[in-house]
Amino acid sequence: MNKALTIAGSDSGGGAGIQADLKTFQELEVFGMSVITAVTAQNTLGVHGVYPMTPEAIIQQIQAIGEDIGTDAVKTGMLFSSDIIEAVSEQVRKYRWENLVVDPVMIAKGGASLLQQEAIFAMKTYLLPIAKVITPNIPEAEVLTGLTIKSAEDKKEAALRLVELGVQTVVIKGGHDEDDSESTDLLYDGREFHTFTNKRIPTKNTHGTGCTFSAALTAELAKGASVYYAVLTAKEFIQAAIEDGIEVGHGHGPTNHRAFRKKRELGNR
Repeated sequence: MNKALTIAGSDSGGGAGIQADLKTFQELEVFGMSVITAVTAQNTLGVHGVYPMTPEAIIQQIQAIGEDIGTDAVKTGMLFSSDIIEAVSEQVRKYRWENLVVDPVMIAKGGASLLQQEAIFAMKTYLLPIAKVITPNIPEAEVLTGLTIKSAEDKKEAALRLVELGVQTVVIKGGHDEDDSESTDLLYDGREFHTFTNKRIPTKNTHGTGCTFSAALTAELAKGASVYYAVLTAKEFIQAAIEDGIEVGHGHGPTNHRAFRKKRELGNR
């Protein structure tokens, strides 16, 4: 049984964070495990409270996994503070978990900050140098690189700068592209650039798309896929989840985590 671990915050609304990650792992047939870094009071209308765990509690959760079950891949989501980032980085190094996917969660859909300002330095110093893949959206890539990203060339420059921080592979997501008709993700593996373009779906129900994409990528790495093919599957997974949407709540609703499997089952008939 292939195994994947998510180290992230809990979303009480079920659309993002730990909940989205575990749903994605299950749909992609890997055994999912979790380390909760913070509890959020959250729904489709926004984040109403953030309650971080202590570094000690997070370390104990990681050690419980590392000393018994182990994992084939790890993703990080909301880490919130520099102390938490340092603790997580130390444990990942301790257990030599090489398939590390970093989703640098900084701001919620409604605008709430999910990462303290001083934690950005810790992320760049401790976490990115041990990451196999980082999956920032455009605003996150701007914060991490200091660049303003408006064009495809800007994305490439940002990817180059992120690799200089020690990351092996960069995926800059295109959900914030200015093009209204399509979005383009950029993959840079330190040698070559690859782009993945999808039709943009007109919907407000995109809560948790970043978490879901990075979780799908992590699940595929856990099964032994290359980064390139893991990204291909993750793109297909999130595109299906957005296209076959569900209506939950009164704000930015979640995506449909069942859609990818349903699409494949219909295609195999």
